[in-house]
Amino acid sequence: MGHSDEPLSKIGELTSFSRRVYTIVKVVSKTPHREVTSKDDGTTHRVAEALVADDTGSVYMTLWDEAIDEVQEDSVLRLSNAYVNTFRGSMRLNLGRYGSYEVLAEDPFEELNLENNMSAKQMEYRRPGPARRGWDR
Repeated sequence: MGHSDEPLSKIGELTSFSRRVYTIVKVVSKTPHREVTSKDDGTTHRVAEALVADDTGSVYMTLWDEAIDEVQEDSVLRLSNAYVNTFRGSMRLNLGRYGSYEVLAEDPFEELNLENNMSAKQMEYRRPGPARRGWDR
């Protein structure tokens, strides 16, 4: 099952509704992980964020558990079937249950565009007025 026929997206084209994202990115930096406990079954997981970029922009990608150990700064990743969601008002790239990644040996980028941070952009949208708590879980 070849995935070469999937058109590759560029980070600069992503929107908060992007689904089935196939893209190649380079890891710029990674935050220390934090522990979170699943509300469903009480299991504890590690979560961290990686700033990933290509030549059109950068975005934060959420990493879970073993992906935190495998994805290192300066790694080049091919992401398959990723999606975008919004976390605290800013865009995040996620692999989710059906997404996957592979670490590539070669780095295709001449330069990375760190000016166009898609996660930072989202923050500029006006927050809606005071929300009634309880609706957003």
